[in-house]
Amino acid sequence: MAGVFDKTAEQYAQRRPGYPKEWFSMLVSLTPEHKVAWDAGTGSGQAAISVAEHYDQVIATDVSATQLKHAAEHPKVRYLHTPISTSEDELVSKLGGDNSIDLIISATAVHWFDLPFFYSVANRVLKKPHGIIAVWTYGIDMQHLKNSSKMLLEAVLPYSDPRTRHLLEGYKKLPFPFESVGYGSEGSPVELSMEIEMTLVEFVKSLKTVSAFVKAEEQGVELFSDEILKEMKKEWGGTTGRRKFSSISYMLVGKPKSDQSLASN
Repeated sequence: MAGVFDKTAEQYAQRRPGYPKEWFSMLVSLTPEHKVAWDAGTGSGQAAISVAEHYDQVIATDVSATQLKHAAEHPKVRYLHTPISTSEDELVSKLGGDNSIDLIISATAVHWFDLPFFYSVANRVLKKPHGIIAVWTYGIDMQHLKNSSKMLLEAVLPYSDPRTRHLLEGYKKLPFPFESVGYGSEGSPVELSMEIEMTLVEFVKSLKTVSAFVKAEEQGVELFSDEILKEMKKEWGGTTGRRKFSSISYMLVGKPKSDQSLASN
């Protein structure tokens, strides 16, 4: 993930959506203590800011120093640059040590991670037995842009990173070695909905922060061809009107398995 979003870090911070407050209230209700949360792959901090409304401190980490420069400031959020070279023991130490975290979240980011490494760290830092980890991703329902979205998908595929397959599959095949707490489990994420409202210009700018668009641009390729934009404008119904999008999000929530809890005692 390092470097993928560096060139669009400012646009990413401006264009990526926030998440419903109800999601965070639900996650907060699952942890008996509300001292420390960790937002892994925080990007520009959208989720970290929401978590900070409920926890005494949020540690928000990312491999991209450029992304963190554009992160929203908050008195309860401490942003940490954690390059790929960071060892497991180093990261655990930066997060406060073993059994130190009440809640871990990763918002539309975990598919970029070295999963065995991340899950090993998560199992170490989560408080036993009640620490909670939640990961999620989202997709926009583009049925009213049926033709243009199909054209765009064909243009995007050659530039798509293999790691994004988990995102496209709605995290249904994402490894998630944690005990279910009633909100999804490995192979069966819970589906949540949210609404996003944008103009066509805002929508295009948002899509241009997606990794495939960034990669194509680096190679001098503009994926939004005149043909695609013309069809999208036609299906949208103009360029100035705002449209509401339904978004289906896929979330997995769990806690350390009992054998992990015993191992830490």
